[in-house]
Amino acid sequence: MVSRFDSVRHTIMGKTADLTTVQKMTIDTLKMEGKTQKVIAKEVGCSQSSVSKHINREAKGRKRCGRKECTSKRDKRALERIVKQNRFKNVGEIHKEWTVAGVSASRSTTHRRMQDMGFSCRIPRVKPLLNKRQRQKRLAWAQDKKDWTAAEWSKVMFSDESKFCMSFGNQGPRVWRKTGEAQNPRCLKSSVKFPQSVMVWGAMSSAAVGPLCFLKTRVNAAVYQEVLEHFMLPAADQLYGGDDFIFQHDLAPAHSAKSTSTWFKDHGIPLLDWPANSPDLNPIENLWGIVKRKMRDARPNNAEELKATIKATWALITPEECNRLVDSMPRRIAAAIQAKGAATKY
Repeated sequence: MVSRFDSVRHTIMGKTADLTTVQKMTIDTLKMEGKTQKVIAKEVGCSQSSVSKHINREAKGRKRCGRKECTSKRDKRALERIVKQNRFKNVGEIHKEWTVAGVSASRSTTHRRMQDMGFSCRIPRVKPLLNKRQRQKRLAWAQDKKDWTAAEWSKVMFSDESKFCMSFGNQGPRVWRKTGEAQNPRCLKSSVKFPQSVMVWGAMSSAAVGPLCFLKTRVNAAVYQEVLEHFMLPAADQLYGGDDFIFQHDLAPAHSAKSTSTWFKDHGIPLLDWPANSPDLNPIENLWGIVKRKMRDARPNNAEELKATIKATWALITPEECNRLVDSMPRRIAAAIQAKGAATKY
């Protein structure tokens, strides 16, 4: 005997969501390549029954039943222009502007038309701005390092500072973009500073991570040299023992100060030359991202709890993760060369 609940459940499960134009085109392409319906459904991100119905409908030349669309091609072009004028508007603002232009459509219709065009609401990436001289230096650096082997990169100790905020849920406004537009300048946002935060210095090699240092004051040359003395040197002993290594840091004022350069010379530690404004080339930037993602559900109540959470999460970083990140250096360099020195994703 079928219960009322089972009957309702069967009805819901039997209905298939409308496919977007992009999904339909992807299904047609994969079908021509000889992929199975199961594989196609997984790649497109829909049910196998939706794939089957679309393929059968196309094969029989049947058109989709239902009410005729209330928007014309001209209306859709107007909507796309509105979205592209400002990618950071929400659906309500876009809908209002579209109706002001003379289109009669509901808010949900506006959202569906945007999805049909391929727009998805995503968290925008943050990308450093590079001037012409910086791009040229990045390109020259990448060409100089393009033949470095994995063994050579394993000798590099990567370092960086990162800010951790009390709240990890506030990721700012979202942006409307299509597939392949993640690096579009109109889809990027600038970094946001939060008042409740802690600054952390860390280092890594291809084998493991070193100890963390929580910075209490603004980092000048003197403070940075204290960090090097009490945290970088122990990290070098931990990660390399008595073997030679090369130290990497960026061109922050405290790092490039004359007294800091003298400190490295006095300790006999070679430095890796590094192009300015290039976080995308530093694998430890990705490591900070991994730590912050693992802390996404954490809700520390104060700075001390935040520090404890960071330490615990940092301790969970595996050698395999470190090795994979450092092994990505040849790919980062190849991407920088292909982009002619421009910033790449990381």
